[in-house]
Amino acid sequence: MLNVLTRAMMNHVGHVHEIVRYPVKSMAGIPTRSAFVGWHGLQGDRRFAFRRLNDKSGFPWLSASRLPELLLYQPLGLDENAEEPAPTHVRTPDGLTLSLAGTELQNHVAEKFGSPLELMKFKHGIFDEASMSVINLATIAGIGREVGQDLDTRRFRANVVIASELSEPFLEDGWIGGRLVFGGDEDGPMLSVTMRDLRCVMVNLDPDTAKQDPRVMKAVVRLNENNAGAYTTVCRMGQISVGQSVSLITG
Repeated sequence: MLNVLTRAMMNHVGHVHEIVRYPVKSMAGIPTRSAFVGWHGLQGDRRFAFRRLNDKSGFPWLSASRLPELLLYQPLGLDENAEEPAPTHVRTPDGLTLSLAGTELQNHVAEKFGSPLELMKFKHGIFDEASMSVINLATIAGIGREVGQDLDTRRFRANVVIASELSEPFLEDGWIGGRLVFGGDEDGPMLSVTMRDLRCVMVNLDPDTAKQDPRVMKAVVRLNENNAGAYTTVCRMGQISVGQSVSLITG
């Protein structure tokens, strides 16, 4: 249990609005009502990625910033024999349903990209900065007001979308250095908020069409130095669910 001093610094910030895992890096996500948070993030999140075989850099993974259509590939099914939740198939933008384990999918994406690829599986996931990301609904709404449209949460590809009780955007900046606790139990899952989420062109991509709208990233730059949401690491495992309360421990 938390001691009296820690409990005094624990402030309610809102509740879990949405939970999403992204089994294949840069493909469409799969919303879920509940998920287990392990030491390496949401179970089943970003456990697969395409490696660009001709790329010798330190980050050879294919992302939608290089192939926007990758967002339109939808992981499907559930491998009941996998250690973690894993899709069995992927529906392509042109309506084909291909096995995740087969070479057909790999070849299909490689043809779209115009260069050879290898689909790889990672036991502990493949992440840009940290194993989990969070964003506040008010932040997405604030960016949307600046752009003049109602932005889909999927543009920001966060694992956890939080609905705060305040309408002020970018509250996540003030969470850096603190810890988010989920559920009414003080011993619930806990995430350490480590850094702001510096955005890339992927926020410009419509999740349903993959079409670019550069106004979105420009708005994030103007409003908050191109940051929206926050990266976190897991400091206590457990089950998180939509509707759970979220509290912030500071100090």
